[in-house]
Amino acid sequence: MTYADASTLVERPCAESSRAETPRRAADASRPAPARRRAARREDAAETPSLPRKGRGALSNASGRFEAERRVEEDDGWASLEDLPPLRTIVSRERAKSIVTRNDSPDISFDRSINPYRGCEHGCVYCFARPSHAFLGLSAGLDFETRLFAKVNAAALLERELSSPAYQPKPIALGANTDPYQPIERTERLTRGVLETLAKARHPVGVVTKSALVLRDLDLLAPMAAQGLVKVAISVTTLDPVLARRMEPRAPSPERRLETIRRLSEAGVPTAVLTAPIIPAINDSEIEAILERARAAGAREAGYVMLRLPLELRDLFAEWLMAHYPDRLRRVLSLVRSTRGGKLYDGAFGKRMTGAGPYAWMIGRRFEAAAARLGLGKSRAPLRVDLFERPTRPGEQLRLF
Repeated sequence: MTYADASTLVERPCAESSRAETPRRAADASRPAPARRRAARREDAAETPSLPRKGRGALSNASGRFEAERRVEEDDGWASLEDLPPLRTIVSRERAKSIVTRNDSPDISFDRSINPYRGCEHGCVYCFARPSHAFLGLSAGLDFETRLFAKVNAAALLERELSSPAYQPKPIALGANTDPYQPIERTERLTRGVLETLAKARHPVGVVTKSALVLRDLDLLAPMAAQGLVKVAISVTTLDPVLARRMEPRAPSPERRLETIRRLSEAGVPTAVLTAPIIPAINDSEIEAILERARAAGAREAGYVMLRLPLELRDLFAEWLMAHYPDRLRRVLSLVRSTRGGKLYDGAFGKRMTGAGPYAWMIGRRFEAAAARLGLGKSRAPLRVDLFERPTRPGEQLRLF
């Protein structure tokens, strides 16, 4: 049994479960429901939660869903798990084959995106991108925030893409999966290179980040904003620095993010605030306060996303709850299930971002009322595509007009 099952107290069918567990589940299924619930409570109470690692969001590093084996931590009886050393961040540099990812999802506002990095050192425990690390044969847990991949040829690939005669410009989302301004960007400067390429081609871009490092690139962002080519969305999940440090251990503090909104706005860069994700019984009480502070700092638009727990993330997040908020675990997961049709996640278009049901409806109405009262989103100026200038390919004859 996993922590994620605590709210309903039933065994979860799991693709990575070992075959040895199957007979026990079958036997449990034959027992009366009250007996199953009592056994589940005993088993759940007997579990010892993993201990937090300093500066990291996830508590464990279970094998990815495509792996043949399962990797678990086991205490040898000498308290070997109590004083584990901090994990080093390892950056692997790779040459990608392409850099622009396209999608046809009907519930998001862009059809193409760029992610210069795979994995994210911010370590946000709730990050919906964590399961993507399984495609690399790595864990969605600690591997996701310590085993990072930098696409060193990102800018060159983008220029090649933009220079294609068949390319039709539309706004590109920069950082739709992992944060383009995570800590390693200070030295890798891949996001900087991508912005330089977009600025040169006068191509529209929307940046999503929770990092103050975006201010480093104001010399690019401000001129692009003056041409209607850029917007920046800053994610603010909470105003509580203690909660922020637990959820997002290597991301800037809430006050630093609000200061980033202020400085971007003062530089003329259209700025939005994202209250994402909204986590039931954890940060849902802060919606109005976050919007008020962000509006005072200069944000013009706002958005929100309900907590998403796809694949491995359901167990990682439940494990985090057990370690930091054990008294709220059942309440949080129960409310999450109420927004996902009784499950912990529903990836259906139109529902995955906002959820459904009474609790999700209430969150949506609270957000809309606060945003309307504060004037957030009254005018949404679209990014311009008519200024695009296709880069010239090497050896190509220069255009006269």
